[in-house]
Amino acid sequence: MPAAMPEMTPAGLQPRARLTRRRIIATLLNLLTYGAMLWWLSDILGAGGWSVIDVLIFLCFAIAAPWSVLGVWNALLGVWLLHGRRDPMAVVAPFAAAGDRFVPVVSRTAILMTIRNEDPSRAFLRLRAVRESVEATGFGRQFAYFVLSDSDDPQVGWAEEQAFAVWQAEVGTGADDLHYRRRDDNAGFKAGNVRDFCERWGSGFEFMLPLDADSLMSGEMIVRLVRIGEAWPKLGILQSLVVGAPASSAFARIFQFGMRHGMRPYTMGSAWWSGDCGPFWGHNALVRIAPFRDHCHLPVLPGGPPLGGQILSHDQVEAVLMRRAGFEVRVLPQEGESWEDNPPTVFEFTRRDLRWCQGNMQYFRLLSLEGLQPMSRFQLIWAIMMFVGIPAWTAIIALAALKPLDGENLATFPGLSALAFYCVFLLMFLAPKLAGFADIALTRGGLARYGGIRRFAFGAVIEIVFSFLLGAATTFRTSLFMLGLAFGRTILWNGQARDAHALSWTTAARGLWGQTLFGILLLIVAWHLAPALIGPSLPLTLGYFVAIPFAVLTSAPAFGRWLEQRGLCAIPEEIAPPTILLRIRSNVLASPPAPPAALAPNEVP
Repeated sequence: MPAAMPEMTPAGLQPRARLTRRRIIATLLNLLTYGAMLWWLSDILGAGGWSVIDVLIFLCFAIAAPWSVLGVWNALLGVWLLHGRRDPMAVVAPFAAAGDRFVPVVSRTAILMTIRNEDPSRAFLRLRAVRESVEATGFGRQFAYFVLSDSDDPQVGWAEEQAFAVWQAEVGTGADDLHYRRRDDNAGFKAGNVRDFCERWGSGFEFMLPLDADSLMSGEMIVRLVRIGEAWPKLGILQSLVVGAPASSAFARIFQFGMRHGMRPYTMGSAWWSGDCGPFWGHNALVRIAPFRDHCHLPVLPGGPPLGGQILSHDQVEAVLMRRAGFEVRVLPQEGESWEDNPPTVFEFTRRDLRWCQGNMQYFRLLSLEGLQPMSRFQLIWAIMMFVGIPAWTAIIALAALKPLDGENLATFPGLSALAFYCVFLLMFLAPKLAGFADIALTRGGLARYGGIRRFAFGAVIEIVFSFLLGAATTFRTSLFMLGLAFGRTILWNGQARDAHALSWTTAARGLWGQTLFGILLLIVAWHLAPALIGPSLPLTLGYFVAIPFAVLTSAPAFGRWLEQRGLCAIPEEIAPPTILLRIRSNVLASPPAPPAALAPNEVP
């Protein structure tokens, strides 16, 4: 008798048993590493008996460490797949080959740009460039374009209408594929905006491709995603790997240089075991409209803000609901022409993080949803842990400074073991970045794409220092925000200042005095109790002391120009710009956009 066919994932892409084995392997690797770290720390803290401070440090580490441990193994698995397997895409993303087949695109796709109090000229420039790039593929007639506005600032709304009218006039007879709609009722914010589109116009399209106001995708990449979606009818969401676009802001430039490397092996490693229960980041992704409209309606959580009401971080919830409906959610773990602009200052970065933080904390109330896949439920838990670990790390730093107060005999304290543990933790923190740097070095021509080995190495050093300084400044702010959530503190979804702008010393001090004060207190305590700890702790504590000059320097136009002139922290699109980015750059240089008054750069979150 012929062997029974293995049970497959909904789209028929992989045997379920294969994914189960991968998930068991990933789970064991993480649990063994996590357990070993906990055992090692308990051996250090318990050497002279357990004090209250020891117990608190151990508990905080137990809360904070899982995120770092998974980051290590995702990165290592990613490097192994990228350089240890002959065809990593066939192993991780067997659907990807369908995008490379030169077959006609027959489905209708709506490309959506959701905006709220954004600079209209900036947003429309990107969508116009997307349309031109899609038209160049020869399949332009299969696409339509929708600008979905939630702007409640009358001046911004008027500017949007003018920008759309100009676009219509320029397109002329082909303008019937252009649509602009501004809602009076902003219920549900972005998620509600997209749902309104699905209910009004969704029946006329097979797919939608949501874009944020700072998103950009080439026509070739969009057509590739659609071909994959057409080839696999049970593929509900296909997320592209989004990378940062070239930036004039030093902050955005350095940040995206590190993210670019860290995301590639990390995403490859996580896609290997997450499989059909992948991530959705809410933009630069292909979404099958019918199941999204019918099965991905977000619940309104009981109670008021911050944890009740409309769900702020909607994307991962929509992903788990899509998978519950029997459609796969996949990520294409391969760089393509899919970009976003990263925040230009530490304040804009923090504002975005705080909105994610509040939204992810709402997931506590969604864990009991019926019918979710175990992996989907884990994705929600993991999104929560992403932020729960942040105040735990901040508490560890404060408690470590107070450790000498517990009266432990220093002669019996295992100092060398503690130092080794600390160094291993720093390596774990850097693992995704180091894996990304290794990936570039091991890829033929990889270093040349980043300007050569010297520029790449200098850029890597700059970014590692930057990441430690940024971590201190932002995690302290997030920790305070999470404390405020317990007392009803909330944040709203609004537009962002996306263009480079300088921060004054006054603005920086007003927003970062708390970090500076915290750093000074740590220094005073350490100076009196354990001066020898000051030097080794600097990677984690220096960012508190220098938070204000860090914010000013990384927003300074002169520093951005200095990096650009020397090719430091450059990305491949800066060295060899694709056509669509040249189109954007030429228009920005000709007419630099000014942020709306509602997004004045001196606003402090």
